[in-house]
Amino acid sequence: MLVVKNLSVLFRQHDGSRLAPIRDVTFTLPRGRLTGLVGGSGAGKSLIAEALISNLPHNAERSGQMEFDGTPPKQGALALAPQSRDALDPLCPVGRQVARFASLAGHNCDVAALFSHLGLSPECLEQWPHELSGGMAKRVLLATALATGAECIIADEPTAGLDGKAADRIMALLASLAESGKAVLVISHDLQRLTGIAHQMVILKEGEQVEVADTEAFHKGTLAHPFSKALWQAQSWDGFADLTEEGVLYA
Repeated sequence: MLVVKNLSVLFRQHDGSRLAPIRDVTFTLPRGRLTGLVGGSGAGKSLIAEALISNLPHNAERSGQMEFDGTPPKQGALALAPQSRDALDPLCPVGRQVARFASLAGHNCDVAALFSHLGLSPECLEQWPHELSGGMAKRVLLATALATGAECIIADEPTAGLDGKAADRIMALLASLAESGKAVLVISHDLQRLTGIAHQMVILKEGEQVEVADTEAFHKGTLAHPFSKALWQAQSWDGFADLTEEGVLYA
């Protein structure tokens, strides 16, 4: 289990001032369960992911406490599947890149078997990032995290830009990771799908945690915070909804 207590991120500005976009966020990621991290654009979700894996800019610092299975997380215990294929090296075949992630983590990984598990063909091993479809790219990004052998997987917007079938496949893969005993955190605006597989949701507003709720509270309409209720309203709406810090805007 990953335990995060009072996580804050502080940036030092050029003028000497300090900015704290993330303030006192607390949650747990149990093994065998999938947790959703949701909130409006600019709420700090991706920044939390980077803070968890200690990948912050040089002028930023993390404070708070983190434990994984009762001790401070060892290097490689957590891994992030980034949102964009821009995280991949455009000058290297993707199979070789995934193997590099495994090597850097000191983990023995059968990359071909991993690709097969993720529904990627053997030919994909030799493809370049620009040759991948949206769904293939998302699965390769997930492979970069899984290849490390990490027991806590963080996926940042894993269904962004995908059609319904591809999005369903990615969410099913993430759910299977939790079922295998890993701790899984999924950052997503895809509330319909996320509430279908997550066990609990951490809800952010402007860098602060407003609620941690069982997913059932969304379906039953028993959320406590007004912003959380706006999230529930958005995922229940049949039309297009854009979630903002002010609430839900409908097209």
